[in-house]
Amino acid sequence: MAEPDLISPLLPKAGLSQPSDEPQFIVTVDDDRGSESLPQSTHQQAPNRTHNPNHRASNTHLGMESPFGFLGVGGFDVPATATIDPFRNQTAMIEGVYECVKILICVPIAIARLLLFGLSLSVGYVATKIALQGWKDKENPMPKWRCRLMWVTRLCARCILFAFGYHWIKRRGRPAPRETAPIVVSNHVSYIEPIFFFYELFPTIVAAESHDSIPFVGTIIRAMQVIYVNRFSPSSRKHAVNEIKRKASSGRFPRLLLFPEGTTTNGRLLISFQLGAFIPGYPIQPVVVRYPHVHFDQSWGNVTLAKLMFRMFTQLHNFMEVEYLPVISPLENQKENAVHFAERTGRIIATALNVVQTSHSYGDFMLLAKASESKQENPTLYMVEMARVESTFHLSSLEAVDFLDTFLSMNPDSSGHVKVHDFCRVLRLKACRLSEKIFGLLDVEKKGKITFKQFLYGSAHVLKQPLFRQACEFAFAECHTSGNHYISEQEFGHSALQAIPNLKQFEVHELFKLFDSDGDGRIGKDDFTKCLRRNPLLIALFSPQLMLKNLLGSA
Repeated sequence: MAEPDLISPLLPKAGLSQPSDEPQFIVTVDDDRGSESLPQSTHQQAPNRTHNPNHRASNTHLGMESPFGFLGVGGFDVPATATIDPFRNQTAMIEGVYECVKILICVPIAIARLLLFGLSLSVGYVATKIALQGWKDKENPMPKWRCRLMWVTRLCARCILFAFGYHWIKRRGRPAPRETAPIVVSNHVSYIEPIFFFYELFPTIVAAESHDSIPFVGTIIRAMQVIYVNRFSPSSRKHAVNEIKRKASSGRFPRLLLFPEGTTTNGRLLISFQLGAFIPGYPIQPVVVRYPHVHFDQSWGNVTLAKLMFRMFTQLHNFMEVEYLPVISPLENQKENAVHFAERTGRIIATALNVVQTSHSYGDFMLLAKASESKQENPTLYMVEMARVESTFHLSSLEAVDFLDTFLSMNPDSSGHVKVHDFCRVLRLKACRLSEKIFGLLDVEKKGKITFKQFLYGSAHVLKQPLFRQACEFAFAECHTSGNHYISEQEFGHSALQAIPNLKQFEVHELFKLFDSDGDGRIGKDDFTKCLRRNPLLIALFSPQLMLKNLLGSA
């Protein structure tokens, strides 16, 4: 690898009108929309609208050496960005004279419905409290007399559906017997489905731990012998799977209901499935729920709960269809694993709904929410189809959100792009040949600007290299030369100067502060590793020392 320096220009001399200390890039100005495409499903290929026949951008031919060659990192591919938003409600705004007049006329009806909703919820809550009173053996099925009392709450649930305007609900097919299919899975569009299934099946559900604290609702779902799960805790997920196995295997428990998408969508496509329902390997009955809306979209997308309830209360009738599909069993003769079982079930549900299944997941919803909180003009640009990212890099949704937090601090423009000077500012990198190489690795389209997806893929590509952890340990050992278990600012500056010559003292200090996360004036091993895991691209700062270590040769 050539020694980085501040003398070599970023462009050939013929391309420079005058000397400049700032990094320069040739930016091709074109219509950004020309590079967008519909999402790729794992089951159905969408039409390609990009100029690249392979439907992906690649920086394999960068024309420059990789700054991470000591890790074995070369070029990488970035799939084209999907332009569809699976979480967006299509009629979030009240528009048109008809809608406004109808809502005004329906206000008295809405008040009556609100009263019915409140009364039904209160009666159901009281009945549930009585059913739960004195019941301490929560590991075993609820006694039959308590289940009979819960019928009061189930009837109240049907009254709540009536209050929301679901006067009749069209059903197709029938629920399979519990002994035939102990697990039911359904697509998830609104908060209406849990209410309907509570009335129809009274199942055991798997829910986030946060649901337990919801007023009234938390008490009712406890009566369903809910299996709580923290989706970000491996131990919690493992416990939930064990509980699913235990309760599915015993006919004394109710059947289990899971929404494998993990969150609500707008119903116009199906996102990737979580595997909790499929790992136990029991027969599953898929159910599809449709909302053939007439005047407004009933999905719980980018609207508040209060607004969605108001829209439901002010409709004369809301349409809902429920279809029970044939039972699906795992292919025992092929020893089908959970991934294939989930994919096969997803294809069946997507076909029944006549929609495409994409690689979006709950992680994309987290990214979308983060971008919305940051007041980004188009939050949809920051979804990356996290299921594909997770399978490619084994990167968690929380890690992806951390990378988005870093990217948003670079002040992306309205099209979601970041230029080199903002990239260097956030990573505290001086404009030099090294920073040019790092940015050039991410800039797969050679436009002089990068998207979040490119930043995420590049960072994850470096972070998940087998030698990355070893490189962090070697880099820390090479930096603290005084024999202490921490790195002083002077030691850090000496190491950084080997990668970026002519660093000024204040530039060293800014980089040092980035690594010194606890602000104690020194960098411990935990500080060092934490910073590099959050900003893996900065491992290139220690490339001179790591090249001498010859990581590839010692692996």
